Amino acid sequence: MKGLKLSYHIRQKEERKDNKSSKVMDIAHFLFGIFGNVSALFLFLAPVITFKRIITNRSTEKFSGIPYVMTLLNCLLSAWYGLPFVSPHNILVSTVNGTGSLIEIVYVLIFIVLAPKKEKARILGLFTFVLSVFSVVVFVSLFALHGNSRKLFCGFAAAIFSIIMYGSPLSIMRLVIKTKSVEFMPFFLSLFVFLCGTSWFIFGLLGRDPFVAVPNGVGSALGTMQLILYFIYRDNKGAARKQAPTEDEFMEMGDAKPQQGKQSNANGTQG
Repeated sequence: MKGLKLSYHIRQKEERKDNKSSKVMDIAHFLFGIFGNVSALFLFLAPVITFKRIITNRSTEKFSGIPYVMTLLNCLLSAWYGLPFVSPHNILVSTVNGTGSLIEIVYVLIFIVLAPKKEKARILGLFTFVLSVFSVVVFVSLFALHGNSRKLFCGFAAAIFSIIMYGSPLSIMRLVIKTKSVEFMPFFLSLFVFLCGTSWFIFGLLGRDPFVAVPNGVGSALGTMQLILYFIYRDNKGAARKQAPTEDEFMEMGDAKPQQGKQSNANGTQG
């Protein structure tokens, strides 16, 4: 009888420890989600300076709208993936990406209104493509898939485009190495890429969700590489003027192209 009571008390202690540990994990999971929301919001708002210039000049000049359209697709898919009936315990993923979707839609609409005819047609076509892809994912996940298969399908779609979004600064990193200057890689943009990726990476690990952890782990690694490059070349901000980027490199960065051999002074950023 004493042995049974002893084992019962031991079992109760273990359960209390497990419950306490689980609560700590849940709190940490929530806090990293909140921090991820804040850092992602700063990341989405980074191009405001560029769009202030666009609206003031009533022209998109040679800025590229492609990064904003692709970021919109990532936000839409991630927001859908985070909904409770698709992926439980990921509502914070939905809140920030839902907000990001609204911000990116504003950016894209500004491009559609103010861009030259050729660029306007291209962005409108990409915008239609993004809405079509998102609609297909929503339709298939709602009517053809259920339970874990729905989560897998939506998770893979969101993860792929998250990696593409985080990979977009690779062209800027290449330019930094080539020119040995960080003039075209703003510090705070790199910092928030790192903070956003790291926060959601830990959030995904704590929630045991590879579709959140893996793409944001890639983002964290790329953000770390950008910060390392920044500290290596931070004293050479003016050196890039001696070796101006090509037009293709400017388009890859979402920045303005040089005109008539003169370098633009824009500080355009990707969304």
